[in-house]
Amino acid sequence: MEAKDKFTLGLELPTDPRWANVAEKNIGEILIDHAYCEQKAASSCISLIIQYPEKDKLVEMLTPVVAEEWSHFERVLEELRKRGFSLGRQRKDEYVDALQKVVKTGGSREQQLLEKLLLNALIEARSCERFKILWKNIEDPGLSTFYYELMVSEAGHYKNFLQLAKTYIAEEVVDKRWRELLAQEAEIMKNLGTRPDRMH
Repeated sequence: MEAKDKFTLGLELPTDPRWANVAEKNIGEILIDHAYCEQKAASSCISLIIQYPEKDKLVEMLTPVVAEEWSHFERVLEELRKRGFSLGRQRKDEYVDALQKVVKTGGSREQQLLEKLLLNALIEARSCERFKILWKNIEDPGLSTFYYELMVSEAGHYKNFLQLAKTYIAEEVVDKRWRELLAQEAEIMKNLGTRPDRMH
C-alpha cells in the first residue's frame, strides 16, 4: 500500500516519524485522545450545519462527514476495547485551543464562516498526517492497517472544507488566509512539540 498525491497535505512542519514509536508505547492514551478527536470532528460539522442551514452545499457536503466521523469514533472505541482500555475522560486539547486563539473573531457572517471552515481544514490535515505517520511506522500490524484505512477515509475531508470556503468566499481571499493559518499552525506545532500521549 502506498500513499498517493492526495495525501500531500500542505503542512509546513512535518511530524518527525519517530513520534510513532513513542506514541505506540502510549497507545492507550493515543487511542483515547483519538476517540475524542473523532467525536469533536462530528460535533464541529453538526455545529456548522446548524449555524449555516441556508447554505445548501455546506449541508450536502458535511452531512455524510458527520456519519463518517462518528463511525470512526466507534472504530476507535473498538480498538480500545480490544486492548483492554476504556474511554476515560476527555483531556484538554492544547493544539485546538492554540489554533482557536489565532482564528479571527468578529467581522461578517461570511468572514466567520471562512475562519471556521479553515480551522476545521487545518485540524483534519494534521490528523490525516498523523494517521499516515502511524500507518507507516507503527509496529502493530493491526493498528497499522487501521490507521491506513482512516487516512484514506479522511484524506479528502480537509479539501472539503477548503472547497466549501471557496464556494462562499473569493478564492484569493481563501488562499491568502489559508497560507497565514498554515504558517501559524507550524509555529503552534513547534511550540507544543510532539507529545507522546496526544494525536496532535
